Amino acid sequence: MVMNGENAGSGSGDGTGSGTGTGIGAGSDDGAAVRAPGARAAGRHASGQQDSGGHGFGRARERSPGPLGLRERKKRLTYQAVSDAAIALFLERGFDKVSVAEVAAAADISKPTLFRYFPAKEDLVLHRFADHEDESARVVAARAAGESPLDALHRHFLDGLDRRDPVTGLCDAPEVLAFLRLLYGTPALVARMYAYQGRSETALAGALGGGLPERIAAGQIVAALRILALENWRRIDAGESADQVHAGAVRAADEAFVQLRTGLEPAPRHG
Repeated sequence: MVMNGENAGSGSGDGTGSGTGTGIGAGSDDGAAVRAPGARAAGRHASGQQDSGGHGFGRARERSPGPLGLRERKKRLTYQAVSDAAIALFLERGFDKVSVAEVAAAADISKPTLFRYFPAKEDLVLHRFADHEDESARVVAARAAGESPLDALHRHFLDGLDRRDPVTGLCDAPEVLAFLRLLYGTPALVARMYAYQGRSETALAGALGGGLPERIAAGQIVAALRILALENWRRIDAGESADQVHAGAVRAADEAFVQLRTGLEPAPRHG
């Protein structure tokens, strides 16, 4: 997907990248230690803790059964530090007014190295969502015996509301609000977000069984979760607190999952 003219593979000298955009770039000398002004201590991200004041964006889950090797730790540290540097610049000046060259300079790496980590400029922001792409699929796969996929997803979303998980839109932490305003206020980022949601649908469809009915169901579920989160965020962005929105968010989620179970048409009336 080509956006904003600043993606891997471009050879111009106007802030566009010249990297391949396909690899991680762990072997690069200037990718091993990133000095990002204002970046949060990246070591806690490599250990799986939350950033944004503990509010859930940018988590780096350890999915391997054993401890990470030095190379993988360096990759994760670099990912987080470059993303932090980019987001700080985007929040200060606006996404479209910051070039990839400026982000690379702020992170003290070269443009080719940056593009080995982030294939497109938009991914510098949406990296915060990367661990959530297959979240619904993992919830379904890990559900308890006898629990339906919809029940597991419903329970998980309600738990996210209780925890004020930013992915549910129900979080009024200032840094999270600033991030979401950047995201929803930038058309290129909103467009790129659909690619992430498409991968979420694919992963969830696989967890549900992989057939056409499951793909249709996954599309409906991912869309419902997106709309619920967007509505929660809109209310908070308009001035309500997360505590004020919580009860309505729970009701909306309950109604959404009833609709997912029963379909779009009302049940027929008898008599």
